[in-house]
Amino acid sequence: MAGRNQLGGVFRSRIRSTEAAALIEFAVALPLLVVLVVGIFDFGGAFNLKQELNNAAREGANFGASEPTNDLYNNGTPPTIDAVRYLVDSYLVAARLNDCGLGTMPAPGGTSGQMTWVYSATGCSPNLILTIIRPCRTSTCPVITPIIAGTANVYVPDTYVQISYPYQWHFNNVIQLLVPGAQYSLSSIKTDATAANLN
Repeated sequence: MAGRNQLGGVFRSRIRSTEAAALIEFAVALPLLVVLVVGIFDFGGAFNLKQELNNAAREGANFGASEPTNDLYNNGTPPTIDAVRYLVDSYLVAARLNDCGLGTMPAPGGTSGQMTWVYSATGCSPNLILTIIRPCRTSTCPVITPIIAGTANVYVPDTYVQISYPYQWHFNNVIQLLVPGAQYSLSSIKTDATAANLN
């Protein structure tokens, strides 16, 4: 009988030590799991958002490139520039993204001969910033389309659209479980598109 009690005590202590080891393994693995899961969702969401912004910028640039340029040299914001803003805003709304007030904000104005218009929608923090450069030339455009004519490059004026969209990264909060004090200060996602003017 005493042998059975000793055998039962040894068996119970082994079960307890196994449970304790499993609990310790879980406690060590849990922060890694949380960081992994939040990272997957956060970076997946950022990737999807980047694709939608790419599409919005490309649609805006293509539309702007098809519009006439005869209104660009008047004071104020030309109707074709505001139409690009409206198209980008409509794309964001159709994609179920927060437009941060881009659709209802006033036009930024401008002077005759100005090539850059910047819309800064304050409905989000940080602001959603839409930059339209039209027509882009070699000195004002980050990207320009060269066409090779014989031995010389001929630069076609382009329409350039850039979107800087605010994005709330949750990964910054959970990475501190593994690396205390770590800071990732990325607060927005940027994208741009260029299209050669058709007229």
